[in-house]
Amino acid sequence: MHSIWPVMAPLLRQAIAKTGLSTFATIERDILDGTSLLWVAWNGTTIEAAASTSLQQTEAGKICVITACAGAGMTRWLSLICGIEEYAAAEGCQCVRIFGRKGWGRVLDGYNETFAIIDKRLN
Repeated sequence: MHSIWPVMAPLLRQAIAKTGLSTFATIERDILDGTSLLWVAWNGTTIEAAASTSLQQTEAGKICVITACAGAGMTRWLSLICGIEEYAAAEGCQCVRIFGRKGWGRVLDGYNETFAIIDKRLN
């Protein structure tokens, strides 16, 4: 993992910078210590995308959270989310939850906005 991390880190950092929903240091630590998983979309010659997931226990049950995802050519790798969903189901998760931009709800079948994060920006 440590050998591929320098290639993956910029992609995940890009996703985190856009949302501000997490810190890169936390995601990096969790991936490198095996607490979270790194998912890679590889077309045979080029890395097209990277995502990170974390299993979390909530009052409503275990969930799989996609904590960051970024890349290019989304139409080529978007269907790979099925692999994350299969992994989550095998781990006994109640759902897959995305911490990210609202646009994910428009491009992913079966995903619905269930709650909102509401911010008031302060100067």
